[in-house]
Amino acid sequence: MDHVKAQGTSKGMLWTGRILSGLVVAFMLFAASFGVMKPEESRKGFKDMGYQESVATPVMIALIASTLIYAIPRTSVFGAILLTGYLGGAIATHVRLTQPAFVFPLVVAILAWVGIYLRDARLRAVLPLRT
Repeated sequence: MDHVKAQGTSKGMLWTGRILSGLVVAFMLFAASFGVMKPEESRKGFKDMGYQESVATPVMIALIASTLIYAIPRTSVFGAILLTGYLGGAIATHVRLTQPAFVFPLVVAILAWVGIYLRDARLRAVLPLRT
């Protein structure tokens, strides 16, 4: 995802971050594909979660746009912020419905940030881990 290795980022960190970010992008686009194609199961699930079917397309467009912004190295931090908001909504929906599935979007959000954190020394400089 990054074309130039950031100073202070080892090859291992860079590739681990790329792989994690790639998995996040792949999963989010896979999830969005169900909403765009609107198979019966997806429509039913959307309705069961308390959302009108008419908002499904705008939600999926927002998901796809956020994912693509995350996939571009120069805009990946902004994309992670957008994805975090999207996934926060998913978490809130599952919590409201008392579904334990809230853990899955939480894990995806964490992986999105860990992926960027490992491959971007500038982010690590702004948000250093304390030992």
